[in-house]
Amino acid sequence: MGFTIRPAVLGDEAALFGLIQGLARYARLAHEVTGSAAALREHLFGPRPTAEALLAEGEADVDGVRQAIGFALYFPHFSTFRTQPGLYLEDLFVVDSHRGRGIGRALLAELRRIAEARGAGRLEWSVLQWNEKAIAFYRALGAEILPDYRVCRISFGGG
Repeated sequence: MGFTIRPAVLGDEAALFGLIQGLARYARLAHEVTGSAAALREHLFGPRPTAEALLAEGEADVDGVRQAIGFALYFPHFSTFRTQPGLYLEDLFVVDSHRGRGIGRALLAELRRIAEARGAGRLEWSVLQWNEKAIAFYRALGAEILPDYRVCRISFGGG
């Protein structure tokens, strides 16, 4: 397979933040990154975690070190219509040099397994309208692209 998928743990925050920065560059949104690895550590592994992440790692190098090559960051949400919990996938990213190897598919499969194990009624996420490759990828996995919804946002503070 050439890669592993595992839950992110304390100590992974720098690698995850590096991947987040890579995602921001890919999405043409690098100017919007105001966070830090320290903030990520607090929100993923602090006393009141608000999100979780899966980390994809490549094969170990000669020193036994595995390189972070992808991630999925997610958090719980609730569907009032279903009156059921769900998971919201905030971001899914695989570094360009490792795309096309099944890593994104494996990250989503593991996230689906987690959602089903937790009794989730849905796994939801957003995709940028211009990202036709991602849209085609998600459709191929059976995802429904909802035409009648738009993302709404109110931002607070600097981060």
